[in-house]
Amino acid sequence: MSARDEILKRVRAGVGKDDFSARRALAEAYMAERKRGPQPTLGAELAVRFKSKAESLSSSVEVLPERAEAPAAVARYLTAGGFGLQAVITGDVAGLDWTGSGLTVAARPAVDADKVGISGCFCAVAETGTLMLLSGPETPATVSLLPETHIALVEVSRIVATMEDAFALLRAERGDLPRAINFISGPSRTGDIEQTIVLGAHGPCRVHLILTGTNP
Repeated sequence: MSARDEILKRVRAGVGKDDFSARRALAEAYMAERKRGPQPTLGAELAVRFKSKAESLSSSVEVLPERAEAPAAVARYLTAGGFGLQAVITGDVAGLDWTGSGLTVAARPAVDADKVGISGCFCAVAETGTLMLLSGPETPATVSLLPETHIALVEVSRIVATMEDAFALLRAERGDLPRAINFISGPSRTGDIEQTIVLGAHGPCRVHLILTGTNP
């Protein structure tokens, strides 16, 4: 018998015990009842806190009262930066009127040639100015990772206080975890060379956030 066979034999013997269901129930109960550690008190103005933290991480932020205004805001941002009016988008934002704002968009995973990626987000974390993105057929991770410019639409109602709150929301709404969860805190950066911060080393050079639903 090989070492692999021996290991698998022991695993099968362990999960096949009569008390497996009871042991699993105890483990799940422990995880469900475990208390959170110390957390900061952020107050009620989560959108204000998120905007401030995101800008401190080199993201640019625009605030709009309505989500329907996002395509026109994206067109203005891209035109002002000279980034072109073509973009790849995720399926969760495909229903907006991009064409009416002069944009040419494609709802698909990004490839190396794509310069602009537009996505939604599952939620955002006020404490750290971080986006929480879930991978899936309608929300391929490449849209936020490959293009030089990443634009994310963030609904203010989806801003939570802490990372613990973000995972609690995920468990409550989705149950099972997706294949991948990506946290984005501003443009990609590195300080590997002489401890000098360089943006865009391993991902987008710039991150532009459009908050919809309030005016912080």
